[in-house]
Amino acid sequence: MDKLPFYKMSGAGNDFIVIDNRNHILEEPAMENFIIKVCARKMSAGADGLILVENSETADFKWRFFNSDGKPADMCGNGARCAARFAYENKIAGKTLSFETAAGLVEAEISKTLVKLKMPDPGPPLFDAPLQTDDWAMMYDFIDTGVPHAIIRVEDIESVDVTGIGRKIRFHEAFAPKGTNVNFISYEGDGDVSMRTYERGVEDETLACGTGAIASALVKSHKTGQNSPIRVIARSGSVLTIHFKREENRFYDIVMEGDARIVYAGVLWEEAWRY
Repeated sequence: MDKLPFYKMSGAGNDFIVIDNRNHILEEPAMENFIIKVCARKMSAGADGLILVENSETADFKWRFFNSDGKPADMCGNGARCAARFAYENKIAGKTLSFETAAGLVEAEISKTLVKLKMPDPGPPLFDAPLQTDDWAMMYDFIDTGVPHAIIRVEDIESVDVTGIGRKIRFHEAFAPKGTNVNFISYEGDGDVSMRTYERGVEDETLACGTGAIASALVKSHKTGQNSPIRVIARSGSVLTIHFKREENRFYDIVMEGDARIVYAGVLWEEAWRY
């Protein structure tokens, strides 16, 4: 394998390398190192994560998602929208489709660059739990929306040290051994939620997080009684609209709506991962 076709895609500001792996062109033993190398910014194509689209016996396709550290993750909402659009554009699936993920079956509907994604139901939420780092005491909420998310409400989202505080919470013993994603949110006057995210696996602030947007919207619904839909404004400025149903503390029938843009298609040369 010396040249490898790929798409570079962006979902609300999360960027991904997407590869058609239905013919198993990527070999498993070297996968982690390959992902780390090609996701490295300035040294290679650069991305928050890498997506493999593969064959499925029960759905239109199966995906495997990896963060930029080379480790797999069960779900990534922004990546899932990109995978759905990739499959449609490459005639792997139609405008209405379903695909396998480690978090369960996901359904999607494509409308130009906009993708609606029906997500698996989240796990039981935890609200108003105390947390102490070495220099900050806080209350947090927690929901697993395919991957774990701690939610911290702040008054001034612009001044938050997302990377510094986020890293301490991400690796806090309360979330051991796997850790957690960390979302800082503030409520806007028009009912929207502004969100900034420290993303596990990327180990830095990212411009968006789909599963984090879902978790943030559900927390706001619980805290304020706001009904579906709730708009979440990512750091990129993109808006993710979260539709849901709620019965007390149970959330279900969750649909996330947002962009999934093709930035470019190209070919990775061997030099992209051998350096």
